[in-house]
Amino acid sequence: MFGQLTPITKNIIILNVMVYLISNFINPELFYTILPAYYPGSPNFHSWQIITHMFMHAPLNSGYGITHILFNMLTLWSFGPVLENYLKEKRYLILYFASGLGAFILFNVWNYIEIRPIISTLQEQGVNVAEIFSKSSFKFQGDLTISARTQEGVQLSQQLFNDLRTPMLGASGAIFGVVAAFSTLFPDSRLIFMFIPYPIKAKYLFPIIIVVSLYLGFSGEMSGVAHFAHIGGAIVGFVLAKIWGKNIYRIR
Repeated sequence: MFGQLTPITKNIIILNVMVYLISNFINPELFYTILPAYYPGSPNFHSWQIITHMFMHAPLNSGYGITHILFNMLTLWSFGPVLENYLKEKRYLILYFASGLGAFILFNVWNYIEIRPIISTLQEQGVNVAEIFSKSSFKFQGDLTISARTQEGVQLSQQLFNDLRTPMLGASGAIFGVVAAFSTLFPDSRLIFMFIPYPIKAKYLFPIIIVVSLYLGFSGEMSGVAHFAHIGGAIVGFVLAKIWGKNIYRIR
């Protein structure tokens, strides 16, 4: 398998697998607390998470289990080498991490849109929002009771508490950028997917990614999946491919 892989793609896959094994078998509680990315306003957020979340995947004992990292790495193995050979290592590496960053940004823009009304409503009800932020820290060891007086206040307090403790993790955003760039640079390539009996041209892949992710993101179906992160990564991959596709023969 690795004999067919280009250097950057191979090293990214190896690094993801190594981090996955270490995170699940050395100290899961520690690694799954400090390495995924949290909402930037959360006390659990740290600057390094902007990068480290790209190498974290759903733990073995979760509902997704090993399928999360397996699907991501197989997708990268399928699309990465062709794109790496075409863009060369420097641009390919920029594409990968820029897409992951785009995923982080759009995911948290959506988080902000959802969290701000919750905070406003709680403040109107006289709830101490700073207390919720403080108690949402994984380091907090005191009483978790929140001083909300209404049922709505209790529910919104719990929702805010959960939002501040819910991480974003996975290479999906970066990989969606790779897939989007591939479909932009090689639009007429025919792709074969499992459960689809006929090949699909790559140029249809990007709009399908956006439409499906938008639908799932707004509808709330498949909860627990960062659909807006996928969109953010795909948009960055598309934009960079458009820019570089016009100048691919210039000095890199």
